[in-house]
Amino acid sequence: MDLTAANHRILLSDGNSIPIIGLGTYSEPKLTSKGSCKTSVKMAIDVGYRHIDGAYSYQNENEVGEAIREKIAEGRVKREDIFYCGKLWATHFEPERVRPYLEKTLKTLQLDYVDLYIIEMPMAFKPGDEFYPKDEYGNWLYHNSNLCATWEALEACKDAGLVKSLGVSNFNRRQLELILNKPGLKYKPVSNQVECHPYFTQRKLLEFCQQHDIVIVAYSPLGTSRNPLWVNVSIPPLLKDELLNSLGKKYNKTAAQVALRFNIQRGIVVIPKSFEPTLIKENFQIFDFSLTEEEMKSIEALNKDVRLVDLLLVRSPNPPDGPCSVSDKGWRRNLPIDPALSVTGGSAPTPNRRYPERD
Repeated sequence: MDLTAANHRILLSDGNSIPIIGLGTYSEPKLTSKGSCKTSVKMAIDVGYRHIDGAYSYQNENEVGEAIREKIAEGRVKREDIFYCGKLWATHFEPERVRPYLEKTLKTLQLDYVDLYIIEMPMAFKPGDEFYPKDEYGNWLYHNSNLCATWEALEACKDAGLVKSLGVSNFNRRQLELILNKPGLKYKPVSNQVECHPYFTQRKLLEFCQQHDIVIVAYSPLGTSRNPLWVNVSIPPLLKDELLNSLGKKYNKTAAQVALRFNIQRGIVVIPKSFEPTLIKENFQIFDFSLTEEEMKSIEALNKDVRLVDLLLVRSPNPPDGPCSVSDKGWRRNLPIDPALSVTGGSAPTPNRRYPERD
């Protein structure tokens, strides 16, 4: 795979292409100063990033859109140079809610289309405009959802020209098969965005996705922040790993750059998040060295099959209604019974914990 800073797109199964590195844009709204996301996206585009990962639920898509439009107006890039990934949030899986929610993203970005639109997770919250619906006791309000019907609504959005490619996030093999085996499938998922890094390599899921021409997109490719509210802090920080730092010294790189290089050499797209100018630039400087086959195997051996990002453990007394339905019980059932087949690996998420956004 001959990737360079100027040319680092890889082909998707629908004929479109995706830059192998992107900028993640999630940040805690209450802890992020106004304009910091916009400044970061503009800098990233100047550095060479052409892939921006965002979501309406991040509450900063307006800044992302402003940054993209200003760079287009400057002549720095054209719209077709930019690859934007948006996300369908879990309160909008009902078919009639899919297009209006996508149109919110387009209106906020002030763009005519998004390049990739993905189902953010394979289970639903109670439909509505509240991001995290709860009952009067503070319990999450979940909802049985028919992923096949949701997918058909997304296919209609693609037919309408609102999105170029369709994908998913946090899906395991069984959940991917729900879509892949759907009768009358028009467009299959081109990507699956999951946590993936040297401590959680997703080997079996990667093999399955490669067999079906589905690209893995790695969120938290540097091991996440250390926020105990949604991070498994019992696992040592990835970027302090002895092997990664040793290889960094060999190549005059950082442990972060080695971790990112490891994934792109596996054909995995990485979307590290940073609003720090030096780190935005540093994370992009991964095309001027390569790891040997032996070094790749050594890094693969670091795998612990335990995720750092804690997903919600969802529970329900009701089973899925049909072959294409995924309730919260269905999501739980597919967790770590077989770690090789699950995006969660060998560590079950923590009950009643907020679903983490991208790091």
